[in-house]
Amino acid sequence: MKKILKPLISIVAIGALSLSININQNVFADTCEYDTSSKVNPDYSTMNCLLTETALRYNVPPEIVKAVAEGESGNWRHFDQNGKAIVTADNGIGLMQITNQARYDQEKLKSDLVYNIQAGVETLDKMFNRKDLPSINGGEREVLEHWYFAIMAYNGTKPVNSPIVQATGERNVNAYQEKILGIVKKSELINLKELPFKREHFQYDSNSKENIKFSALNYQFDLPLTKSKYFFKTNQKVSATANPKFRSTPTTNNENIKGTLNKGEMVTITGPFVYDEVSTKKNHFVWYPVKRSDGSEGYVASSYLEYPEMTTLPVPSPAEGTTPIPDYSEYIKKYADFNPTAWWKDDMIWAIDRGLIKGYNDEWNAKTKKYETQLQPNRHLTEAHFLTIFFRYAQNDELANVKGTSSWSRSGIYNMAEKYKMPVLANEKSKASRALAESGIKRGKLAELMVSYHLGKQVSENEAIQFFMDNGITTAKSIVAYEPDRILTRAHISAFIQRYESFESKQK
Repeated sequence: MKKILKPLISIVAIGALSLSININQNVFADTCEYDTSSKVNPDYSTMNCLLTETALRYNVPPEIVKAVAEGESGNWRHFDQNGKAIVTADNGIGLMQITNQARYDQEKLKSDLVYNIQAGVETLDKMFNRKDLPSINGGEREVLEHWYFAIMAYNGTKPVNSPIVQATGERNVNAYQEKILGIVKKSELINLKELPFKREHFQYDSNSKENIKFSALNYQFDLPLTKSKYFFKTNQKVSATANPKFRSTPTTNNENIKGTLNKGEMVTITGPFVYDEVSTKKNHFVWYPVKRSDGSEGYVASSYLEYPEMTTLPVPSPAEGTTPIPDYSEYIKKYADFNPTAWWKDDMIWAIDRGLIKGYNDEWNAKTKKYETQLQPNRHLTEAHFLTIFFRYAQNDELANVKGTSSWSRSGIYNMAEKYKMPVLANEKSKASRALAESGIKRGKLAELMVSYHLGKQVSENEAIQFFMDNGITTAKSIVAYEPDRILTRAHISAFIQRYESFESKQK
């Protein structure tokens, strides 16, 4: 069974130091059974192997590398029918279209497919490590969407690749990185998240050849992003993303179907992934051997497996001198949607323990078909929700005794806001203002309300954001980077109030 080989380095941890091109490419060629002197394009299964193993060795998600190779070469082709490397009009060489890269041997880029792949992967790795390019959230290398700007830079940070069309504010679907991520979606069968960039995030002159200027070097998006599917380990439990076929062999045909997994079904990885046993099938994905709860074993395409949000594992005792691993079991038990790996977990716990945030009881979950208590950290906040949470923190005793003064159900909380000089949106006389306040509170308005409360006088939005920046209540370095028009979630407000408390404690 050709190509059903144990991957050379699929257990290498992402995030290690970058490696240089002097890695012996014969290692990859031998592992994938490819003759580098053949001067022919390998079959699809072999090419999948070469691209995947090289990507893993350089700590780059294979999904990204294979999509770039597809986008650059069209059909994973390096050689033409005469055994010559394909070179484009702009001097892009071979499979990975290496252009104007003097640090590489130009002739070897043409003659040696594996060397060409290494050069492309190393270039992606270097782009990801660039300090002049923005990062996404925490910049974890295993998260596919975090490679957005590295992919852009592979082609160039020119106006043509701006995520947003400056003239219209619309998403630039023709940008290079958008096309590459579209290939990941189509060929790896992965539903990547669309990052909500805005026009003000990027500055450029569409008539200039100058590079795009970025308004910030880090963009924070509260989205459930996508981890690479190539780092599952033996004995790890994973869940099915849909209803994939459960197969007796690692390929797609009608004869090898043993059954169908249920969406959300947990299975156990029983070994390293393998490549399709049919060499002519152009799959970007790989196959994992898995075991179902009934003990039956088979193969499932990597595309249809995901890391479960919570996996019950024994918690090891911390070694002497190390920080104990936090125990989130209380919150996992109480709130069905609590995620101990989410960025917001500690902020939400802080707010829960202070009584600022409470769960929503009897929420119907269509997936589990149960009524549950949920935190709903990504739920948008209205202005009234914010005022309630903030006054629980700042004026809890007064809030407990506040009474409405009219038929408007929000009158009590808004009377408190008026007392503390907070420039709220809603007022009793205007239905339009109340509707606007109910549509969601923006980050700029949050700053305006909190700083006005703190100073005892009304301040403008820009003054409030500057106050936040000056006093460490936000990590943004400019008003634009603060994203004043972005609507807040319950997780965001927990973080802001916690930082505000830290600021206040330093003033005492």
